[in-house]
Amino acid sequence: MKLTHLMIAAAVSMTLGINANAADRGKAYVSNQDGGVSVIDLNTLTSVADIDVKAEGPRGLAVTDDGKFLIVATRENGSVSIIDTATNEVVKQIPVGKNPEFVRIRGNFAFVSYEPSAKAGPPPTPGSDAAKAAEKENEDDDQEPARIGIIDLKLGKKVREIIGGPETEGVEFSKDGKQLIITNEADNSVTVHILKTGKLLKTIKTHEYGDRPRGIKVSPDGKTYLATLEFGNKFIVMDKNFKVLRAVDTGVTPYGIAYDRKGERIFVAANKAKTLEVYDAKTYAKIKDIPTGNRCWHFTFTPDDKEVLLACGKSNSVFVIDTEKLEVTKQIDDKKTPWGIVTYPKSMGSLDTAIK
Repeated sequence: MKLTHLMIAAAVSMTLGINANAADRGKAYVSNQDGGVSVIDLNTLTSVADIDVKAEGPRGLAVTDDGKFLIVATRENGSVSIIDTATNEVVKQIPVGKNPEFVRIRGNFAFVSYEPSAKAGPPPTPGSDAAKAAEKENEDDDQEPARIGIIDLKLGKKVREIIGGPETEGVEFSKDGKQLIITNEADNSVTVHILKTGKLLKTIKTHEYGDRPRGIKVSPDGKTYLATLEFGNKFIVMDKNFKVLRAVDTGVTPYGIAYDRKGERIFVAANKAKTLEVYDAKTYAKIKDIPTGNRCWHFTFTPDDKEVLLACGKSNSVFVIDTEKLEVTKQIDDKKTPWGIVTYPKSMGSLDTAIK
């Protein structure tokens, strides 16, 4: 074959390869509390692999910025499993602390919430006899505060901690990366900390709007923060200085919350209402309630923003929702109590963000 023909053939081959890569929609990773991590091929929207995380009770998870590693919080052994995404094998387990839950990544560091004083089972309903008994018990106990363990992924170890409130839940970063914002469900607060030092800057009490703050999310432009109130059936809207601007009614027990990439719509997973709710991000008017499954907590957009994938634990499924039609188009079954879900390439979602 002449050199010219070889060059043409190579160019065609390269073009086909580029097109194939451009068409690749990526993967989603689903943590299953009664199993490991499922891998979903976003090109086919089917499960293609199961990852053994070498521990029980996986919950929070995050992918490094380069997509090479998946970090998964494993409740039962108080650690995170570091997984090579090329082989789906655990390469290291790093101790963090009792009851690790949320995982967020910024640069070469993983931020993992854990709860030394947390008790098993769901929290009691505010005002109930069980809630009053728990409050009395907490008053009598020296309750250890929750913490955010900070793992240096290059060193492969926890290097420091930030002290939160009792039963820290959601973790978010400010747009400029200088502040860490966390929700503390047991004392009904949102706290703001200096990321470098952990110093507490501000505490926002939520009780007048609702109890048990769970999800927390910054807007793509960094000017607004949202926090869901599980026992208030609301989410609150805060400005960049964390002043509460308003409370917005939701379905029963809202948890995961996220903006879309353009910051035009807000999505909320309302657990007991069994809906994914969509709101206008400017007026906060509800656009639609999308019927879903049982105990749906966390969700992610696909990297191309065409679908939302919603993990529904008690339905043992991931629901696929078309973002234009706002309708469920598919269920991906055979999961074992799915808890959270993220993608690579990174997407907007209740556990991650595509916005730098």
